[in-house]
Amino acid sequence: MSITPQILGTMLIETLKSVDIEVEKVISELEHHSDYPDYVMHIVSPHGQRRLAIEMMRQAYPRDVRDAAWHLQSFMRDNAETSDIILMIAAEHISEGAKAELRKHGLAYFEASGTLYLRHKEWLIDIQRRSKPIARRGTLALFTGAREQVILTLLVEHRNFRSGLELAEMSMTSTYSVSTVLTELERREWIESEGSGRTLRRRLCKPAELLDAWAEEWTRRKETKTKWHFYAPSPGHLLDQLSRNTDTSAPGTVVFTGAAAANRIVPHLTRTDTIDIIVPPGEAGYFAEALGMKSVDKGANVTFIERSGVSRLFTKKDTASRALLANPFILYLDLLNGKGRNKELAEQLRLQELGI
Repeated sequence: MSITPQILGTMLIETLKSVDIEVEKVISELEHHSDYPDYVMHIVSPHGQRRLAIEMMRQAYPRDVRDAAWHLQSFMRDNAETSDIILMIAAEHISEGAKAELRKHGLAYFEASGTLYLRHKEWLIDIQRRSKPIARRGTLALFTGAREQVILTLLVEHRNFRSGLELAEMSMTSTYSVSTVLTELERREWIESEGSGRTLRRRLCKPAELLDAWAEEWTRRKETKTKWHFYAPSPGHLLDQLSRNTDTSAPGTVVFTGAAAANRIVPHLTRTDTIDIIVPPGEAGYFAEALGMKSVDKGANVTFIERSGVSRLFTKKDTASRALLANPFILYLDLLNGKGRNKELAEQLRLQELGI
């Protein structure tokens, strides 16, 4: 734990004092028995004496607290003749879903933020403080490589329950990549399931939270971008002219993104006379030469973005120009670059096309 059990216990004692509850005695490692809680605190208040049986955790999510609840209730069964025991989870961070599970099971809880919930007979303490999830040691990096392809697939299919094998085939990744992503998203409580065993299917229950987390990561990444100029007699029809050229010079290998591409899906901007194009890493110079472009410092109307992987997944043809457009989720992420009215277009795309 980044906060040790001893420090967490001290924080709990101080919070109890703030509501006129004194801790008379603390017992740890009870009889060195694996079925016993981490701590038992003998507490006293103007309303009487009680014992807190406490399980210490670093982070508590629904699956974690269900296991801990079973453990504590096993301890309670061994002390069935007593009526003064209050079962409690103490953790550095407790998710909202875990708090709901704890209330459902009638367990008290304490969080390092100062949150304290305790209901027992005539006692009710409900102190809520704003909590912030902590970074786990070895936290999975979700938004990278094949895992991003799984993320995009889950977002595209967020209304449908899918098996792990289906997700692997759709995302063009391995079942291992799918499993690691799903495990992390379940920990964050962004996944819901139906069925079990071979009939187990999953889907996103919080697609907006996942998209927002991806967007935050996406806007921080560094990419290789180069600026070029393409002569276009009609600047307002630049995408159409380039798509015709790429169909003959580089069929199926370039993907249009940015404002011009997004405007084909959700017409919103009156003028889009610059183009963003995704090309394979290291190939910008080749495509610029093939399309007759010139490298420029000023007056560029084309930007090549060198990428592979997720940006080429779930692309579709624009019916009017036959240009290969990036998936709307990728378009949305690319529009969050702060240029011109791109953010405004991104909001419109999310509202009308993504629907989350």
